[in-house]
Amino acid sequence: MNKLSLPASSKMLSSDFTYGVATASFQIEGGIGTRLPCIWDTFCATPNKVADGSNGEIACDHFNLWKDDIELIDSLGVDAYRLSLSWPRVMHETGELNREGVNYYLNILNALKAKKIKAFVTLYHWDLPQHLEDAGGWLNRDTAYKFADYADKISQAIGDKVHSFATLNEPFCSAYLGYEIGVHAPGLVGKQYGRKAAHHLLLGHGLAMEKLNKNCPHSLNGIVLNFTPCYSATDKPEDISATQFADDYFNQWYIKPIFNKAYPDILNQLQKENQPNILDGDMDIISHPIDFLGINFYTRAIYKADEKEGFVQLDPPAPRTDIGWEIYPQAFSGLLTSLNEKYDLPPIYITENGAAMADKLVNGEVNDQDRVDYYQKHLTEVHNSIEAGVKVDGYFAWSLMDNFEWAEGYLKRFGIVHVDYDTQQRTIKASGHAYKQLISNR
Repeated sequence: MNKLSLPASSKMLSSDFTYGVATASFQIEGGIGTRLPCIWDTFCATPNKVADGSNGEIACDHFNLWKDDIELIDSLGVDAYRLSLSWPRVMHETGELNREGVNYYLNILNALKAKKIKAFVTLYHWDLPQHLEDAGGWLNRDTAYKFADYADKISQAIGDKVHSFATLNEPFCSAYLGYEIGVHAPGLVGKQYGRKAAHHLLLGHGLAMEKLNKNCPHSLNGIVLNFTPCYSATDKPEDISATQFADDYFNQWYIKPIFNKAYPDILNQLQKENQPNILDGDMDIISHPIDFLGINFYTRAIYKADEKEGFVQLDPPAPRTDIGWEIYPQAFSGLLTSLNEKYDLPPIYITENGAAMADKLVNGEVNDQDRVDYYQKHLTEVHNSIEAGVKVDGYFAWSLMDNFEWAEGYLKRFGIVHVDYDTQQRTIKASGHAYKQLISNR
């Protein structure tokens, strides 16, 4: 029952295909007394922003339990661990490195190296230092340069222990969810903010790539983008057109500048005040060559035309995960093959894929067959994409463990390891055992 399998001939069963698990600093660490405040601390402290009123003060207490957690990661047999650094943990407000914070991550990286687990490090997974937000955050062009300075200093400090650096995780979420519709930190709402924040995030990515390639020429350096493929509700021309606009707005906006040095043509359809401030040379910086593209995939979205808004997303059909996202695995291979046709891509890593399910711990076990099924179907679609000519070099399950799920707080569980937040007890779920078995059977 609880097994994951791939065809015996699959490239995903070769020894050079990378399997990993992924986490993010704010979601698991806690330990907030030893770092600067960040925008998610502020957001959590704002009433009615987080579903259960919770915060990241303790989370999974990984700040104290990291040694146990690395043993846990090792026990799963994975090749790699994708973690993010807390910018406010490793930098002082002065812009100098915080040695205590740097040493915390050096200890983790050394422990991973001792276990021969490759470290895939994300520099920014949404926890912007609050003092930078107070100065305008990602709406302030200077933040892109502050990010590059952080990338420069931290990569010099830890780079020889890192297999791969990603500049940003999901700039769509930072820009759109954080600065346009306000459901994520810093909670700003306004069409005039979203594209400006997105442009400065991408500018920061390009500037950081220059630093990473200079300091760490032997690591794989790139970016992680999330994609929610857009499907038209009907064959009507107006619905197809609206869906194409949505795809450009939510998906292509973040990848096209990196590979084609340009935003989608819908840029010119946006009202002037909603357009980003693009300076000469910006697109050259943003399109700095990358060694890999990280792709995060969870679900698709269905759209139809709307007279007032231009397009509107329909409620997702069943089956759905516990967070309400449709389970539609065929969109995964559709996405990978379409991106491969549209752009000249470097090697791809699936840096996040997984599902929130309503897990129950019964007699010390979590039999999450629904999550096993989700992984089976999505791993099969990755296999199908590779067969169709897409170069995918690795796959990371999201997430290693249940954690603080942003605006959902602790209500939704994505982990292949269950966390009891009262005791911090970790229990490997059936999906975790199945994932380990797949990896160890290569």
